Amino acid sequence: MGATIAEKIFSRGCRREVAAGEVVMSPVDAAMIHDITGPLAIQKFREMGGTRVFDPEKVIMLFDHQVPADSIPAAQNHIFMRMFAEEQGIRNLDLNEGVCHQVVEERGLAAPGEIVVGADSHTCMYGATGAFATGIGSTDMGFVLKFGALYFRVPETIRLEVTGSFPDRVGPKDLILAIGGDIGADGATYRAIEFAGETVEGMGMAGRMTCCNMAVEMGAKAGIVPPDRVTWEYLKERRDLEPFGLAADPDSTYAEERSYGVSDLAPQVAVPHNVDHVVDVGEIAGTHVDQVFIGSCTNGRFEDLQEVAEVMGDRKFA
Repeated sequence: MGATIAEKIFSRGCRREVAAGEVVMSPVDAAMIHDITGPLAIQKFREMGGTRVFDPEKVIMLFDHQVPADSIPAAQNHIFMRMFAEEQGIRNLDLNEGVCHQVVEERGLAAPGEIVVGADSHTCMYGATGAFATGIGSTDMGFVLKFGALYFRVPETIRLEVTGSFPDRVGPKDLILAIGGDIGADGATYRAIEFAGETVEGMGMAGRMTCCNMAVEMGAKAGIVPPDRVTWEYLKERRDLEPFGLAADPDSTYAEERSYGVSDLAPQVAVPHNVDHVVDVGEIAGTHVDQVFIGSCTNGRFEDLQEVAEVMGDRKFA
């Protein structure tokens, strides 16, 4: 019986063959905490009797949610985490780095075949580099900080085959919104989503990050793009790794297989009040909006800001 990418990654971590549905205790390759979820994770680590983290080289810390500190409690959290980082010898990326998930990818801290956890739901973005990455709660993170491992139920996988070329001003965000509208906000609960097909293969890393980032918006445990030439080219200046193959076997068993075409895809938008309430933007064109925010972890990359600049041109806005 063939194995999916998720099954292969957990088999590597557990050093034995595992299959979807099994509950395993697996080591993790990296753990990320930030200024919102980190303090509680550290508190839980202490409550569990933790004195030294499992491996300071594998713990990633940075501040991006309340930066600069917008209250006394936020400032106290920053101080608390800095003191913990100094005490434990943890890599503290601190301020002025950027969005946590973007920074992890930019620094090559998540790579093909690795299991990475983060105390933030959008940690699944690191699947763009072929990792099994997932968000966990602060209590679970306290456990990880102490033991360097966590219980997982190896997830079944939904395979998405995407074909076609994007029309002008349509891209990965429109694709993942359309997929979310089709699958639903809970249609992939605790499953891994494997993105495949010619369209995904033709995407740069920025687009792959966007797709994997929003896997959690369908309830998925992880989103994964099979590592290929694009992946290894991105990582080669960020991490000293020898490229290797990591792909699902042809006879893998999937929970579902779905196909999508993008050649006729219109720009998409999710409208209140659910992320899976997705419509063509033409349906709501002309609707008044009071604020527009650009730069979230889903679309906070240079390529996204560049596209906005191209659309805005020399026009001024408030």
